[in-house]
Formats: sequence, C-alpha cells, structure tokens
Amino acid sequence: MIPIKSERLTLNPIQIDDLISVHDLLINPETDKFNLLGIPQNREETEIILLNWISENQKEKQVKYTFSIKRKTNQFIGIIGINLGKEKYKNAEVWFKIHPQFWNKGYATEALKTVIKHCVSELKLHRIEAGCAVGNTGSIRVIEKAGMILEGRKRQLLPLKSGWSDNFGYAILASDLV
Repeated sequence: MIPIKSERLTLNPIQIDDLISVHDLLINPETDKFNLLGIPQNREETEIILLNWISENQKEKQVKYTFSIKRKTNQFIGIIGINLGKEKYKNAEVWFKIHPQFWNKGYATEALKTVIKHCVSELKLHRIEAGCAVGNTGSIRVIEKAGMILEGRKRQLLPLKSGWSDNFGYAILASDLV
C-alpha cells in the first residue's frame, strides 16, 4: 500500500511508529463518547489493536485497511479505515476517528473524500457505506459533506457507554462521483 495524498493530508498505512499518537487518540475522553472499541487500559492494549491493524494491512488478500491521517508537516490528526464487504458486492464500510484538536477544520471531510475516491478509483468499488450514532453531529456533518446520502436508521444498534444508540446509515455510489 502506498500513501494516499490530498491537498493537505497524507494517509499512510498505520505503522508501529504511530503507537503513541494512536494511544493518545483512543484514550481521549472527547473521542470516547461514540467509541465502540472502548478505551484501552494502557499502551500495551493499544499496541495489540495497532498490531492487528498492521497485520490486516499486510495480508495478501486485504479486506481491511487502516491509515494514519497526517498533515503534510507529518503531524498526526487521526485514523481512517476501509472494511471491504463481500467481493461480489464491490462495497465497503469506511470509518474515521479524528483528534479533537483538529475538529472543525475540514480535515475529517478531506480525509473521507480522499478515501472514497480511493475506494472507487483504486479498489474499483461500487458502493461505500458509513454509519454513525444519531447523536454524533460532528460525524454526521463530515459524512454528509463528503457527499454520502442518508439511507436509513437502525434502532439501538450501537452499544455505547451511554447505552444503546440508534445508527444512521449512509452510502455513496461510484456513479454519484461522476
């Protein structure tokens, strides 16, 4: 996997050098509100998560991609991923987590648009999906600014710390990008 670049960002396959930045992101209370992973107890637990992502990135038949999001200055902003669906359906789900220091600056939208474009142009996907908790207004704005269309709401799908949350389902088709 080679880096994916946009105007202000570089998306690199996640690597062990990202451990401290990823750990700081995952333990941040502001990013935990809608977190499904749970807060790692320590850096070793984060390392296990990171090593799993690295292993997935290195598989010959890759179905999961995890990238660090960095500014052109190499400053870590967050992480973004692609989880491929069944090959026959040519679809994937995308996800992201951005450090609060970089919220409301357009970085998440830029990273998501870049990943969507990569999914269509390089991975030759037909459909890209994303989901988020109905109360996650920041992610909803990012997903919608990236051009994804709200397709539905699933009741009490997400097990958050605050309790079960409904989930909004979004998608964009390759044909929407033409």
